[in-house]
Amino acid sequence: MAEQFLVLMADWDDETQKILDGWYKELQNAGFTGQQTPGLPHHISMSSYPLEMEDEAKALVQKVADGFAPVKVNISHIGMFAGGRILFAAPDKDPGLDRLHEACDMGTVQEHPWTPHTTILIDEPEVVHSALPIVVRTFRPITGTITRLHLCAFWPTREIASFELKG
Repeated sequence: MAEQFLVLMADWDDETQKILDGWYKELQNAGFTGQQTPGLPHHISMSSYPLEMEDEAKALVQKVADGFAPVKVNISHIGMFAGGRILFAAPDKDPGLDRLHEACDMGTVQEHPWTPHTTILIDEPEVVHSALPIVVRTFRPITGTITRLHLCAFWPTREIASFELKG
């Protein structure tokens, strides 16, 4: 299958990655694996772009990373997208996160309005719904820090660029 689109992602710091891994590990211990893309760090998808914008998107990622210091974000609740296939940890929108998101915008049409989220599980609705009690039991609000941006192409997954926030 040929690559179809690019996604700019904001990655969480190492400590937040460990906490999110722990939530997912609880699901795995209960027999859930999901259909989410393996091998990606936990992240917030900031924007998507057509494949032909790869050079511009790569330049943008570096510019934004150079201009932003790490961003602290509260993850205060969980959510589920319409259709019930995606269960996520929901970062609160705040001025720092909103500024980072706006800086990642290149005016491309997005398929859906932006909802900041970090995927916990993607699967069929009945599977996700049966996993919900485990996530509810495991979840605790935390404050994480976005420390890195990376750009990937999807299907198959290809990492294009990665930059630490250092502004």
